[in-house]
Amino acid sequence: MYSTGLAYLLWLIGGCGALGFHRFYLGKIPTGVLWMCTCGLGMVGSVFDFFTLPSQVREANIRQAILDNSSQFDRYGKPKWRNVNDGETKIVRVKESVEHAILKLAKSNRGVLTASETALAANITVEEAKRDLDAMVSKGFAELRVRRSGALVYIIPDFMESDEPFVD
Repeated sequence: MYSTGLAYLLWLIGGCGALGFHRFYLGKIPTGVLWMCTCGLGMVGSVFDFFTLPSQVREANIRQAILDNSSQFDRYGKPKWRNVNDGETKIVRVKESVEHAILKLAKSNRGVLTASETALAANITVEEAKRDLDAMVSKGFAELRVRRSGALVYIIPDFMESDEPFVD
């Protein structure tokens, strides 16, 4: 995991960013060489880096997590771990959002799902699943249709295989 403090320290030691040490640290080797050869793009790039270094560290952490095929970081680049009372570090699993579970289920069902399927997949009640699906319909991300049997189904067109009308 990359540290913002260490990145700023390397920025400072490297002549206020002119030598690009912070860029080498964050895995940006080509721009590190460019910074080194051009004194941080005439110090303009170094000043830019001073203000954007926290976001660069977050991006580097996310990139490293993807490369490691690891789920140790959330989508904002923050670690999913915490220190517990005895000083031991533990991984904390973040619960998948209901919307994410709905989209995964819709993808596996080729765009068609029901409230009960969603409740099972997202580990929520059927009422909560219906409320969340209705919210997606009201936002325009899904459609509500009725099967010939009278059952309500939710359609997410993005995951349907063709543009043909829905048939039971």
